[in-house]
Amino acid sequence: MAAQTTATESAQRPRFTAKGVWRGCVEITPIAVFLIPFGIAFGVAASAKNIPPEVSVLMSIAIYAGASQFALLDLWYAPLPLATLALTVLAVNARHILLGAALAPWLLQIPVMRRLGALLWLSDANFAYAMSARERGEIDAGVLFGSGIAMWLIWIASTAVGALAGSFLGDLTRFGFDAVMVTYFAAVVVGQWKGAKDLYPWLAAAAVAVIGTYVLPPGWHIIAGALAGGIVGTWRHG
Repeated sequence: MAAQTTATESAQRPRFTAKGVWRGCVEITPIAVFLIPFGIAFGVAASAKNIPPEVSVLMSIAIYAGASQFALLDLWYAPLPLATLALTVLAVNARHILLGAALAPWLLQIPVMRRLGALLWLSDANFAYAMSARERGEIDAGVLFGSGIAMWLIWIASTAVGALAGSFLGDLTRFGFDAVMVTYFAAVVVGQWKGAKDLYPWLAAAAVAVIGTYVLPPGWHIIAGALAGGIVGTWRHG
């Protein structure tokens, strides 16, 4: 009986496998495709700031954060304010601290190098996908790594297209692509609803985030909303 229990626990322990990586790549692709218009838009906007194509592509390779990259364009002038650029990226991407904390119960049970590799390509979309997969019983953290790699490659390729030829493509928002990611995240959030006990944390997070867009620097409203929801959730369930 003890052996059977041990075997069951072993089967349910989080792991990181090549099959999981491939599954993450395949399953995220329908969502990742909708990054293309945003990547092209960044490439076009970077070109308009006279940023060479190779530099804008390098930004997508090294930074891999759409909101941060667009924010940097507003600060791109000679001489480059490097400290301000770094602080802007930090502020906009600070929400990843919260994303990592949410993934900790899963990732802390796999080897540290694989854990860091999976987190290196973490983004909002593949975080939402991975959390949704985990809710469905997924135990292979390779899906986080695979989905992140797929989105990263598509982001780089679309940035290159925008930097090289985007000016000939016109305004892609006329096709409604700008609403796709918002709709996707709304669907993910609704799918995680567990009943009336979630109402107060959700309301607190939404209210603080919305107010924060008017009174906080760019990006910080997300952190403030998440912290507010977490505090109210802890109080509510504690």
